[in-house]
Amino acid sequence: MQIESIAENLFFTTVRIDTVDAAGNVGSGTGFLYAHHYSTTQHAAFVVTNKHVVQGMRGGAITFHRRKDDKPDLGNGFRCEITDWNTAWFGHPSPDVDIAIMPFVPVERNAKEMFGIDLFYRYIEDAMLVQDSQAELLDAIESVTFIGYPNGVWDRRNLMPVARRGTTATPLSVDFEGTPRFVIDASVFGGSSGSPVFIVNQGMFSDKRGNTSIGSRVLFIGVVAAVFFRTAVNEVISIPIPTHTRQVTAQQEMIDLGIVFKARTVLETIKAFIAANPHRFPTA
Repeated sequence: MQIESIAENLFFTTVRIDTVDAAGNVGSGTGFLYAHHYSTTQHAAFVVTNKHVVQGMRGGAITFHRRKDDKPDLGNGFRCEITDWNTAWFGHPSPDVDIAIMPFVPVERNAKEMFGIDLFYRYIEDAMLVQDSQAELLDAIESVTFIGYPNGVWDRRNLMPVARRGTTATPLSVDFEGTPRFVIDASVFGGSSGSPVFIVNQGMFSDKRGNTSIGSRVLFIGVVAAVFFRTAVNEVISIPIPTHTRQVTAQQEMIDLGIVFKARTVLETIKAFIAANPHRFPTA
C-alpha cells in the first residue's frame, strides 16, 4: 500500500491497545502517536490514550505495523508487550482530564534492537493541533473524523483501524460545562476510547464568516473519552467509554453523543511530563 493521501496517512497515526485487568478480563482501546517539538531542533514522541484505558490494568500490549520498503507491511504487525504497565504511563496533572501518555522512543528502540523490526507509523504533530485562533473561525457545526477500534473491531487481516464520522454537537471554541471538552454527534462505542478526532478538509474549506480557501488541511481537535447514556429513569449521564466488550443493560441506552477532550490537553500532559523529567529532554 502506497501511503499518499491525507486520509491514508491518518490511518497510520493510531495503534491498538489491548489490556488485561486484575480479574483477567480483556479489553481494548485506541492510542495514537504524537510528536511534540520541545525545542527548535528536537522533538519528543508519545503514545497517547485515555487514563481509563490503561490505569489499574494488570498488563497490556500495543500493536504496530511493521515497515517494509518504507511502506506498511499490511498484516504483518508487531505486538509489543509493555513491562511495568502501570508505571509506563503518565497522566494529565488534573484528575478530571482523561489523558495519559507513554514515551514512544523506548518502544521503537526495543523493536529495532531486540527484534530487528522497523515500525511504520505517522505522527500527529504540533502543527496539526488546532489553535485558539483557528477554533474561533470554525463554525458551531463541523464535520469530524475519528479513527480507532470500536468494540475492538478492526481489519484483523491487515491490522487496520476503522474511521468514523460525525459532527460537532457543541462549538469547539466553547469549553463544554467549563471543562476542556466538547461534544460530538456520532456513534461512539467501547474501544473508541483514545481515538484522535480530526477536521479533515480536502480541496476546499470555508470558515464561519464565509471566507473560502482552496487547499487541504487536517486539524487535530481532540481525543474521544466518554459517551452519554440515558438511564431507566430518563436521566442522561456521561460515563467513560468501557474498554471491555460487554452488553449494555436495557436500562442504559447510548444516545450517540460522545465527549471529547480538547487537543490542548494532550500538549498539556506532554509538557507536564517533560517538566517532571528534564534530564531526558535536553534543549541544547
